[in-house]
Amino acid sequence: MAAAASAATMAKRAPLTYLTPEPQGPAAELNDVAETGASPSLATRYLGLDLRSPLVASAGPLSQSVEGIKELADTGLGAVVMYSLFEEQIRRQEARQVALLERHEEAFAEALNYFPEPEELGSQDIIRNYLQLVEDAAKAIDIPLIASLNGATHGGWVDTARQLQDAGAAALELNIYMVPGDLGVTGAEVEERHLEILAGVKQAVDIPVAVKLSPYFSSVGQMAIALDEAGADGLVLFNRFLQPDIDIERLEVVPGVELSTPFEARLPRTWIAVLHGKLRASLAGTSGVETVDDVVKYLLAGADVVMTTSALVRHGRGYASTLVDGLGQWLSRKDLTLDRVRGMLAVPEEARASGYERAGYVAALQRAKTRYGA
Repeated sequence: MAAAASAATMAKRAPLTYLTPEPQGPAAELNDVAETGASPSLATRYLGLDLRSPLVASAGPLSQSVEGIKELADTGLGAVVMYSLFEEQIRRQEARQVALLERHEEAFAEALNYFPEPEELGSQDIIRNYLQLVEDAAKAIDIPLIASLNGATHGGWVDTARQLQDAGAAALELNIYMVPGDLGVTGAEVEERHLEILAGVKQAVDIPVAVKLSPYFSSVGQMAIALDEAGADGLVLFNRFLQPDIDIERLEVVPGVELSTPFEARLPRTWIAVLHGKLRASLAGTSGVETVDDVVKYLLAGADVVMTTSALVRHGRGYASTLVDGLGQWLSRKDLTLDRVRGMLAVPEEARASGYERAGYVAALQRAKTRYGA
């Protein structure tokens, strides 16, 4: 099995080792002048797909209608990731259909009009509505539409991936949101679950599959390598863990859903900088994108594309044009191309990543002592 083989490879693979780099700065790179005076091209590739720009609308509430998706596509975005279809929704829908069919199974065979019609199986047919939206939106826009599946177990629900492909999705983003509640579940079991889900989805579809994962692994780098070797076409870093809060007056646990802030981009950017050039899979940065500066930072770290939803929720779908145009203006001002910028500040290939990051950690603490110390 592909997943099991990948897990074995992950366990045996030696840690990444590189030589500690000599101190160096990017100033010389920023003086590189583009050969032509034309506006820099923003065209890029992600998951093997051609995109007109590296800015992508991430999964979120702005993609719930054809009109909303068209508005996003008209801003200059390179692609749109639809809101997620959840494993629980699929299972609930299937259970409801089975229950309705069983309720009518004792009816007389002659009473054909008594057998439930498709409409009776639920006016809120989540799967059918989602598939219809994918089909209609894919035809209405001229950029890739990426469907999103959110799940945490391996099972029959992954068959929906094939339906999404048939509906016209250009790619699939697999959002594995797994928070183990069983204290007996080991880290190895969590990692294996990710690989099994990926293997199941890859077996079901021919379109590219990206995996959106969390940063909460004992070794994010090894998990990234394992997913890459298991066939992931891209990695989206990172899924946000939505921590609940406590209402001390009502004595209740309340869901916590907050828009991301620029500070949250530091963790995914750090790992993108480490992984750049080490994987076959594309790298997408998400979380903490508010301004053009945030987009540029992700690209400098090595992201193939930069995703955002929070900024578009705050400022409207049209704000994407501001980010796309701003990126082009920044490249022109620096006389740089997109290819030249991407990964400019990633961890050098000859560097030992752990030592490189450790050096940055120590430097940051020393600076804090100077800045805040008495």
